[in-house]
Amino acid sequence: MNRTAEAIRQAGELHRRALALGAKAREAEAIRVMRKALAILDGVAEAASERTDWLRAWFRIQVTMAYSQAELGTVAVGIDGLQALRPEIARLPAGPVRSELNGFVDHNHATVLMRAGRDEEGIPLLDSAIEHKERCLAEGTDDPARITESLLASIANRGLAYVITGRLGPATRDLNRAIAIAIEHNLPIRLAITMISLGDLKRRTGDIPGALRCYEEAERICQEQGPDMLSRLRLDRAQALLAAGLADHAGQDLDLVIPHAREQRVYQDLAEAELFRAAAALLEDELTLAKRMATAARRRLLKRGNESWATIAALISLRVDAKRAIGSGRIPARLPALATQLAQQLRTLRLTDDAMLAGTLAARLELLRGDPARAEELLAQVPRPGQLTPIEQRMLLRLCQAELAVAQGNRRKAFAQARAGLNELSRARDRMGGLELVSGTAIHGQELGDLAVRLVLGGGDTAAEARRLFDWLERTRAQTYRYEASGSDDPRLSELIAETRHLGYTLRQARIEGRPTAKLQSRYTERRRAAMRLGWHAASRWGKPRPVAGVADVLAQLGSAGLVSFAVSGDSLLAVVLAGGRVRLVRLGSAAAASENAMRLHADLNAMAPDHLPEPLFDAISASARKHAAALDEQLMRPLTGLAGEWVIVPTGSLYAVPWGALDSLRSRPVVVAPSATAWLAASRGAAPSAGHTALVRGPGLAAAIGEIDKLAAHYDNSTLLAGTDATASRVLETMDGASLVHVAAHGEHEADNALFSRLELVDGALFAHELARLHQPPRQVVLAACELALNRIRPGDEALGFAGALLAGGVGTVVAAASRVGDLPAAAAMDDYHRALGSGASPAVALAEAVSVDPLRRPFVCLGS
Repeated sequence: MNRTAEAIRQAGELHRRALALGAKAREAEAIRVMRKALAILDGVAEAASERTDWLRAWFRIQVTMAYSQAELGTVAVGIDGLQALRPEIARLPAGPVRSELNGFVDHNHATVLMRAGRDEEGIPLLDSAIEHKERCLAEGTDDPARITESLLASIANRGLAYVITGRLGPATRDLNRAIAIAIEHNLPIRLAITMISLGDLKRRTGDIPGALRCYEEAERICQEQGPDMLSRLRLDRAQALLAAGLADHAGQDLDLVIPHAREQRVYQDLAEAELFRAAAALLEDELTLAKRMATAARRRLLKRGNESWATIAALISLRVDAKRAIGSGRIPARLPALATQLAQQLRTLRLTDDAMLAGTLAARLELLRGDPARAEELLAQVPRPGQLTPIEQRMLLRLCQAELAVAQGNRRKAFAQARAGLNELSRARDRMGGLELVSGTAIHGQELGDLAVRLVLGGGDTAAEARRLFDWLERTRAQTYRYEASGSDDPRLSELIAETRHLGYTLRQARIEGRPTAKLQSRYTERRRAAMRLGWHAASRWGKPRPVAGVADVLAQLGSAGLVSFAVSGDSLLAVVLAGGRVRLVRLGSAAAASENAMRLHADLNAMAPDHLPEPLFDAISASARKHAAALDEQLMRPLTGLAGEWVIVPTGSLYAVPWGALDSLRSRPVVVAPSATAWLAASRGAAPSAGHTALVRGPGLAAAIGEIDKLAAHYDNSTLLAGTDATASRVLETMDGASLVHVAAHGEHEADNALFSRLELVDGALFAHELARLHQPPRQVVLAACELALNRIRPGDEALGFAGALLAGGVGTVVAAASRVGDLPAAAAMDDYHRALGSGASPAVALAEAVSVDPLRRPFVCLGS
C-alpha cells in the first residue's frame, strides 16, 4: 500500500472513531480525533488532492467537524462551516461520491437546525439528504454499509422533526422505517436513538406509558452498547415524567444529566437539562432553583444562537416570577406585558403551544391585577388547544377562562369550565399506566379544583351547596382509587424486584456483619430505580375507571352510618357531612391550626411508642399528646353535632396522620378511613363473603410479644401460619392470593421517593408494595400489625399512597394499620383484642374500635377502606 492510500485508510479509521465518540455526545474528543485525521490527509495533500478517495475522506471529516463545532460552539459556526463546503462539493463530477457528500452536508445542516429548535427548516434538508443517499445506493457505492446507516439516521431525524412539528402520520412512517432498517442491518445504537424518537412521538400524543416503554428499550441497548447516550435518553424521559406530574423523578434524572453534559461540553444538552430542571422545580414550588436553572439555560442558549429554546427558557423564568407575584398578591404591570411580548415571539418562532401558554398567562395576570376587560381581550387572541397541546397548558387555559367567568359574575360558566377541564384531565389520566403515573397527574388540575371549591363556598352553607361541594371533592381527590384492578404479572418487573430484594437482604446482612457496603448500596439503588422505571408502564393493572360517587348512592350505602369528608380552601377547613339522608356543610376554622395539631400529635405518638420509656418522660409526652388530641377533637368533631353509630372519614392532607380513635368523640366508635367516598363505596360494594382462608405471617427480628402470632390462631377455626424460613416473599404473596384475612407481623418502612417501594421485611428480604399487583384475587382484609404503613404519603389531589394505599388500590377491601409508630407490647395486646372480637363475628371497624379504646394513644391503629 502506497503512502497516500495508507494516509486515507488511517484518516478513515480516525473518522469512524470520531463518529462513535459523537454518537456518545463526546464531541470535544471527536474534534481532537478529526484534527489528527485531517493532519494525516494534509500530509499527502500535494500528491493526492485530486484523487476522489482523498477528497471524499477530507469532505467527510469536514462535514462531521462542522456539526461537532456547532455542538461545542454556536449554531452559526456549524452552519457556516457546512455552507462553505457546498461549492467545493459541487465541483466534483456527478456520481455516487457527490451524491453521498451532498447527503452528508444536508443531513448535518438539518441536524444543527433541529438542535436549535428550527425543525421546519430542517425537514426540506432531510428530504434532500434522503434523496441523495438513496441515489448513491442506487448508483452503486463502494461503502454501502456506511451509506445505509447514514440513510437510516436521516430518515429517523426527519421522523423526529415531524414529531416536533406535529405531523404524526409521516413521523410514524419514518420512525418505523428507520427501526426496520436498524434491525435488518444490526445497528443497535441507531435502533436505540430511533426508539428514543419513537418515545418522543408517544409522549407528544399523550401515551406516557408507551413513551416510557420506548425509553426503557433504548436504555437497555444503551447500557450494553453506548452508555454515554444515557444522558440524552434521561433528558427525553424527564419530559415524559413532567407530563405525568412526576416532577421529583424527572428532577432525579436531570440531576444526573447536568454534570455529565457539562463534563462532556455538550452545551445544547446541558441547556435543555437546565431548562427542564427549572420546569420540574416549578412544579414542586422550588422557585429559587427554578429561577436559577431557567436563567442559566437562557444565557447558555443565547450564547449558542438558539433563539427558540432561549425563548422557552425565558417563558419558564417568567412563570416563576408570575407564581411569586400571585402568591404575594402584588402583580406589577411589567409581568403581563412581558408575557404578551413572549407570546408574540413564540408565535413568530412557530412554537404554538408555548405561545398559547404565554398568552394565557398574560391574560391571567391582567385578570388578577383587576382588569377583566384586558384579560378577555388577551384571552380572545389565544388559539384553541391543538391535538398535541400538553395537559398542563390545557388546564391553565381552563383555569383562566373559569376565573374570567367568576370576575364577570357568571358562576355557571365558571363551573362549566372547571368541569370541562377536569374531564380533560380525567381522559389524560385514563391513558396512564402504573399507580405512580395515575396519581401524579393530579397536580395539573389542583388549581382548577381549588377554584371550584372556592366557588361553591361562595354560594353559602345550604344543603344544595353542600351537595355541590361533595360532588366537586369527589371529582378532584384520590382519583387513583377509581380504577378497577385488572391484574397482571410482568416477568421482567418480577425479575428486577426479586434481584432488588436479594440485594437488599445482602446489604442488610453486610451491615450487621460490619462488611463494606458501598458497592452493594450502589447496585441496590440502581436496580431499585430500574424496577421503578419499568413499573411506571409494565405494572399497568388498572382497568376501567369507576364513576364518581354521587350523594344519593353514598347515602343509600351508608344506611344508619355517617360520612365526613374534610376539605381545605385557603386556610379554611370544612366538612361535608352525609348522615340520616341529609347533607350539610360545616365550617371548622383554621386549616393550619388543625394541621399543626395533627402533626404534633403524630410526633408525640412516635415519641411515646417505645415500650420502656422512663415514667416522667412518658407522662410528659402523653400529656402533650392528649392536649393535641383534645384540640383536634374540639375543632374537627365537636361541631359535627348528632354523631352516632359508625362513621366513614375522608381526611385531607395532614389529617391522614390522625389516629381517629384517640379523639374523645370517636372513642369506642367504629370508624373507617377512606381516600374518598368513591373509594369507600367501591370497597363496600365489592365486599365478598369471608369464604377464603386466614393467613398469619411473622417476619424476622420481631420482639417476642408482637411475634407471638401463633396465639392469634386460637381465634380462628382454620388458619395458615408462615414464620421462620417459611415467611418468604413468594410464599406470603401466594398465601395472600384469595385469602379472607391476612395478618402480617413484620417490620416495614415507607420509601419517601417512591411509595410503591414501601416494604415489609421478610426472611428473604423485602416484600415491596409493587408486588401486590401480582395478586389475582386480593384478600378481603389485611392487618399490618408491627409497622407504621398507613396512608402516610399524600400527593397533590389527596392521592394517598404507600403500602396500605397499594393494597386498597389493588382491590383489598379493608386494611388495618398504625397511623404512627406503636410499641411492641401495646401492638400485641391490641391485635389479640382485635382478633378476638373479629373471631366472634364483629366487623373490622367495630373490632378495631373495641381494641383501640382500651388505650387509644398507645394503640394508634386505623381501619382503612371499608
